[in-house]
Amino acid sequence: MPVIAGIEGLLALAVVGMVVALVVIPLGLPGLWIMIGILAVATYADQVSPIILILLVVVALLAELAEWMIVARTSARWGGSRKAFWGAIAGGLVGILVGLPVPLPILGPLAAGLLGTFAGAAAVTLWETRALRSAGRVGCGAVLGRAFAAAAKTAAGVVILVVGTAALILR
Repeated sequence: MPVIAGIEGLLALAVVGMVVALVVIPLGLPGLWIMIGILAVATYADQVSPIILILLVVVALLAELAEWMIVARTSARWGGSRKAFWGAIAGGLVGILVGLPVPLPILGPLAAGLLGTFAGAAAVTLWETRALRSAGRVGCGAVLGRAFAAAAKTAAGVVILVVGTAALILR
């Protein structure tokens, strides 16, 4: 009986780990890949089918591609250049890192990441165009793109969580 309880405990821990990973996705952290890593270990332990793992890796890759496309298109639609896109990405990463020590566990990094995204895109656009209004517009577009991208990646994370949990429980 202790072996079964041990396996059930590990499966429960895996599900909890995937839920925590889902929560960090909007922060810009690699929650999708943490979930995939947990499921890869479960596949190695013969608890999840390799086919399911491969399908979920495809979901994660499509979500990553969607994130880049959404941010790039939204930034461009609001007048941003390719350099402004990279400024938004870099600014968002710096913002998340700066926001991590903020006492608000999730809201601090999320707000700092969005602020960093705005600042990065706006700074590059200001440097390119010397137009403050244009820089603000591009920054706003980059923030919208980042928010939509986070929503898309979180939706993919929900799919991975549901399918992965079902695969763990039903195996």
